[in-house]
Amino acid sequence: MRQRAVALAQEQEVVRTRDLTNIGIPRCYLARMCNEGLLIKVGYGAYRAADQEAT
Repeated sequence: MRQRAVALAQEQEVVRTRDLTNIGIPRCYLARMCNEGLLIKVGYGAYRAADQEAT
């Protein structure tokens, strides 16, 4: 699941919580992925991949 979430975040500049839940990622995983350094929260319900440059 984490790989799918990170792949989507890398594909798009910013992903929303809704985008991730639509592909089967539970919302409780988002905080875990942020703590693990896979995603970075950029706003309310908005995330980007940690390895992407902020624009």
